[in-house]
Amino acid sequence: MTETPHAGGERSAPLAGRTALVTGGSRGIGLGISCLFAELGANVLIVSRREPSLLEAVRCITETGVAPAAVAYRVGRADSEDDAHASVAFAIERFGGLDILVNNAATNPYFGPLVGISRGQADKTTGVNLWGPLMWVQAAWEQCMRDHGGAVLNISSTSGIDVDVDLGWYGATKAGLIHLTRLLAMELAPAVRVNAICPGLVKTDMSRALWENGEDEVAATMPLARLGTPRDIAEAAAFLCSDAASWVTGQTLAVDGGYLVRPST
Repeated sequence: MTETPHAGGERSAPLAGRTALVTGGSRGIGLGISCLFAELGANVLIVSRREPSLLEAVRCITETGVAPAAVAYRVGRADSEDDAHASVAFAIERFGGLDILVNNAATNPYFGPLVGISRGQADKTTGVNLWGPLMWVQAAWEQCMRDHGGAVLNISSTSGIDVDVDLGWYGATKAGLIHLTRLLAMELAPAVRVNAICPGLVKTDMSRALWENGEDEVAATMPLARLGTPRDIAEAAAFLCSDAASWVTGQTLAVDGGYLVRPST
């Protein structure tokens, strides 16, 4: 565990002295995780493709009272091996180590029947959603976690468990990420714990097409009768990456408002 200056705040700090790297951390679920981890005492490195959104994310986090020195950003692509290794190296140089890796970045360039997807769309989805997380784990393992331990959290999706119409290839990559989580948990133990979260429908820009024209109707199909928020996912992420989950690895937690247990129609 790295011991470096970190955020302050009124809440207890179960992640104090630790460094977290969050891919796709500038908006949506990734930003929610980055914000909460910083509030809970972690030093946070946010990685995303666009610098303007990264600057805005840092501003949002520091406005909550987090020390500016506890938050850093780096422009990088989730499907780039060079960016993975460079970002991990940057985290180690800036904060003295890397304790937590959150593979949150995802993409879904195609919405429709599987028979209509192009090879390019499929390759892009696989590169970001499945191959990407493995590359980032490899970089973290080789540069730090093999010797110092840590926790990895993969953000999958309920589409990787359930059959969601028109989300076929996206769901297939997310199902693969669940399996990858289990394999990595076995291979990297006992030094590194590896878990996954499957968010349900969360109100983010990425999922906007699924809820903006009928949020109340969509929410009514869920046992808890509302859409999720990035904070809902972040709270579960904080648990899985903290010492409270020190005996938890290889697990997938659905945070979905009861979506997966809804009655079939």
